[in-house]
Amino acid sequence: IAAAAERTRHIKLGTGVISVSYHNPLWVAERIVLLDHLTQGRAMLGLGPGSLPTDGIMIGLQQSQTRGLLEDGMGIITKLLTSDEPVTFKNDRWDLREARLHLRPYSNPLFDVAVAAVASPTGAKLAGRHGAGMLSVGATTAAGFDALALHWDVLTTEAKAHGKTADRSKWRLVGLCHIAETKEQAYRDVEYGIEHWFRYFQQVAAFPQMAVAGNSVSEMIEFINGSGLGAIGTADACAAQIERLWQQSNGGFGAYLLLAHNWANRAATQRSYELIAREVMPQFQGHAQATLDAARRAKDVRENLAAAQAQAVEDARAR
Repeated sequence: IAAAAERTRHIKLGTGVISVSYHNPLWVAERIVLLDHLTQGRAMLGLGPGSLPTDGIMIGLQQSQTRGLLEDGMGIITKLLTSDEPVTFKNDRWDLREARLHLRPYSNPLFDVAVAAVASPTGAKLAGRHGAGMLSVGATTAAGFDALALHWDVLTTEAKAHGKTADRSKWRLVGLCHIAETKEQAYRDVEYGIEHWFRYFQQVAAFPQMAVAGNSVSEMIEFINGSGLGAIGTADACAAQIERLWQQSNGGFGAYLLLAHNWANRAATQRSYELIAREVMPQFQGHAQATLDAARRAKDVRENLAAAQAQAVEDARAR
């Protein structure tokens, strides 16, 4: 993030996510505050439990421990970032004694903080409790999609119980898309790497929330589109996917994040991003609607106005 910040001026840069159970929360807070200063307020902090058991095994951590550690860690991080009071805390993995930050955040009151939520309500509860955003990773998976409205209800209830305000603009949904000018081109593009991506989740990563099915490229494409996990096709397919999520959220959300993948080669991937920015984003950011409405109004009255204009020209010529 520090390297990217040096090369940019406006874009925000976030961690997606820091697995809190793997890190001492004091150092998580220290590092994000440093980035907050280096970026002059353009850093964002995404937090999660840590969902890859192969990582946890190497540091003696079981998956049954990660969500409890996320809960403890997020409470500590929030206190360190928002209060000058020292933090003393001890559990099986951390021992903090009068811990405090040596530097206060650059952002006032605070940079964006979001916590991941996949299927369990842990992330939604923590987001509500601390007034943070919710990062719905895998929102397009069957489990994630079904949980969307439930997660928001959990967040709202928890926020109310802790005197916080639930803010839908802080809710980010994460999903997968690859588009091209035609559906056929998009299908050809993903032949490059979609099989490797599927094999990772089928055979390598012990991450059941991302269970994917398919033995051939055509079956994999069908699974992505048919299951609703993502959208491979044209801009219309991507827009339909976002609209579907909007309806399922039962009230809307703040942002849709594209999960990066290697389905297509670099050039095709960049082209997909360009098409999404040009043809999909304006549909949901409101940029295009006023122009489209103006064009529609002009079209409705064009015939009469054109006739009146022609008559005015004729009248001037006659005079």
